[in-house]
Amino acid sequence: MVPNPPKEAPILILDHTVIPEGDAELGDNLLYYDYNIDHLLSLEAKGLTMEDEGYISAFRSFEGEVYENYIYEKLLRYAANEPEIKSFIIKGPHKHRTRAQSDALSVSWKGQIIYRARHKEIGEFDGLLFTDKELYFVEMTLVKSVSNLKKRLRKKRALLEVLFPRYNVKALLVLNEGATGTSDLPSYASVWLTKPYSARHILDRLSSKSPREPMIRIESSKIAHAEDLKIAAFKYYSTLTWMLRSLRTKSPIDVEFFRRGATQRYHDIYTKVYVGYVSMEDFYQIAPDLKFEGSNATRAVVAIEKDHSGGYFLTYFLRHGGKKLDNVTISGGLSKVVKKDPFGITLTEMNHLDKVMDTNFLLSLSQHNELLKLIAAMTH
Repeated sequence: MVPNPPKEAPILILDHTVIPEGDAELGDNLLYYDYNIDHLLSLEAKGLTMEDEGYISAFRSFEGEVYENYIYEKLLRYAANEPEIKSFIIKGPHKHRTRAQSDALSVSWKGQIIYRARHKEIGEFDGLLFTDKELYFVEMTLVKSVSNLKKRLRKKRALLEVLFPRYNVKALLVLNEGATGTSDLPSYASVWLTKPYSARHILDRLSSKSPREPMIRIESSKIAHAEDLKIAAFKYYSTLTWMLRSLRTKSPIDVEFFRRGATQRYHDIYTKVYVGYVSMEDFYQIAPDLKFEGSNATRAVVAIEKDHSGGYFLTYFLRHGGKKLDNVTISGGLSKVVKKDPFGITLTEMNHLDKVMDTNFLLSLSQHNELLKLIAAMTH
């Protein structure tokens, strides 16, 4: 593995060590992780190969999982022998299966390090390493461009800053050589590059169900369990309500409160800041090109999101029925509609807002238009 920090990134202690390539020291450990290869094998049974787009997509997804596990195994060995790393979170087959906890950092039944609010997953971390003063969250991915990772990195860093306020939170990305966009990453992120990785041999072993060598366990006093870590209290829905009410103490919003560092940190965690709602009559003036047949929506909830270029934009949530939720964004006078996951966190936020957001949070059309002008002049 060849370290390659972005031009503006600080030199990390992690960048001084090269992790060797190859699977020899891992034994058969990669075979002990959870993989869902049924779909992939069914495509092979139909005769599909790497010449077929459907098969390529399924195989790349599987290969990404194997790559994450491969790098995690390498990091475990590196962390166990690096004096400046004081602890690392154990996951996957290295940890006994447990159920993920609510309002806590824990390891899920599938072996992933996650944080949940009530029963909804808020953040997932490929790896977590602690030094005396720094906390590194690790992203291992085979994507060809990291430009679209910025929002994800902001969210994960903000969540960890809230949970571990005494640490300086940084990101370490492990990518294949040739990945683009690394020079545009934020200053808290550094990059390691690996040679091209193939998981074909792992798929062959899994599909043949050949015997596995015993799991190689890492013995180290640095091993930490996520559920044993002391984290700062974070009440997801109470904080959501506090932000909504604080923002609306002025019309259309309290700009000073919005600009505060703490507010922006929570903004990154939630990915949007709710500011109120507009009537459906006013919404159809805002988005005249839309019409929803059979919709029971009585209002459009308004939120502010960050864009990739450093600005902000308004986004709208329309609830047509119990679990039917659309997210609408408007650009250049044209509306884009995205259906939200009926079991996702945004729907549970809507359930919460239904109890909190009374008529005091109604935005008139003039207030909405004033808000548009305000955020158009702001940057993050």
